[in-house]
Amino acid sequence: MPESDDNDQEARFTTVTGGMPERRGPLHLLMNDVMAEYRRGVLYFDAGDPVEAAKILATVLDEEPGNAEVRLWLARAYFASAQLRRAETHLRALVDRDPSDHYAHHLLGRTLERQHKPREALPFLRLAAAMATVPDYADAVRRVETAC
Repeated sequence: MPESDDNDQEARFTTVTGGMPERRGPLHLLMNDVMAEYRRGVLYFDAGDPVEAAKILATVLDEEPGNAEVRLWLARAYFASAQLRRAETHLRALVDRDPSDHYAHHLLGRTLERQHKPREALPFLRLAAAMATVPDYADAVRRVETAC
């Protein structure tokens, strides 16, 4: 693509491998910002700061409300920072959206367990344990069964 004095045109197009121009406009920049914020939220979570991770991931979820991966990371951040009602809300949405998500079932059960609701937690924990043979899942079922 020939060079142009028009800065606006240069901002919208970049040359990629093969010499074909690729459109880069405001939507592309917004998506890059959202993706960067998502990565930043996950980094904060992995670094042991779930409160800051939750703040960041909540803004990402506002931009991408249908993104289950973002919702799960946000629920995990809420769970890790003991914002259990918020975690529960997002986990229920995930379980409703995808009933085969064993991890969402498990984490919802754990969230309910931490809120001292063992009878409500047990069905979610049992279902998660039935869907996947993860030692933590079976341990959670046994622990909550004894609490009931």
